Amino acid sequence: MRKKDNVQTSAPNDVKPHLWVDQYADYLFAYACLRIDDKELAKDLVQDTFLGALERLDKFDKQCLEKTWLTAILKNKIFDVYRKESSGLKRQSLSTASAQEGDEFFEPENGHWKDQHCPESFTVEQTDTLQNKEFQGVLQLCIKKLPPLWASVFVMKHMDDESSETICTELRLTSSNYWVIIHRSKVHLRSCLQKNWI
Repeated sequence: MRKKDNVQTSAPNDVKPHLWVDQYADYLFAYACLRIDDKELAKDLVQDTFLGALERLDKFDKQCLEKTWLTAILKNKIFDVYRKESSGLKRQSLSTASAQEGDEFFEPENGHWKDQHCPESFTVEQTDTLQNKEFQGVLQLCIKKLPPLWASVFVMKHMDDESSETICTELRLTSSNYWVIIHRSKVHLRSCLQKNWI
């Protein structure tokens, strides 16, 4: 990351924009890379985050940390990328298109796994699988194999902990399409993880 020169602004006393690159660039870049499969785009988003924050210094809420504020700005920029990627896709009726696939794996009444397709427990020696770099690498590869809209929905729900209402609003999805995408993403990720991890 390189610093942007010639940006004049008056910062609140406790905000130090001249230290942002040194203190937060690596963290923000890693955050973006986990959610965007394009390192150059991730770099651009981090730079845009710093510029956006500089333009909105007067709106900085001193109740939160600079890092939290910058992460929130970056998160919104990532959501913009998700929206752009998903809006270019042909939106067929996912509920009817997934009928055969969904009915194979899930109970139509409640959406729960059918007994014969219920995922087996992962058996891992380490206590915290999500901290395992190898698992993270496999998970990232599996997420990259999902269609962009599915990957966006999955990451927003399971990595960013966004509510289904927020995801539907941000990506302009109906509730039924959202649930179909979540189910189909889980089916594909389960299959990919079973092939590459278990």
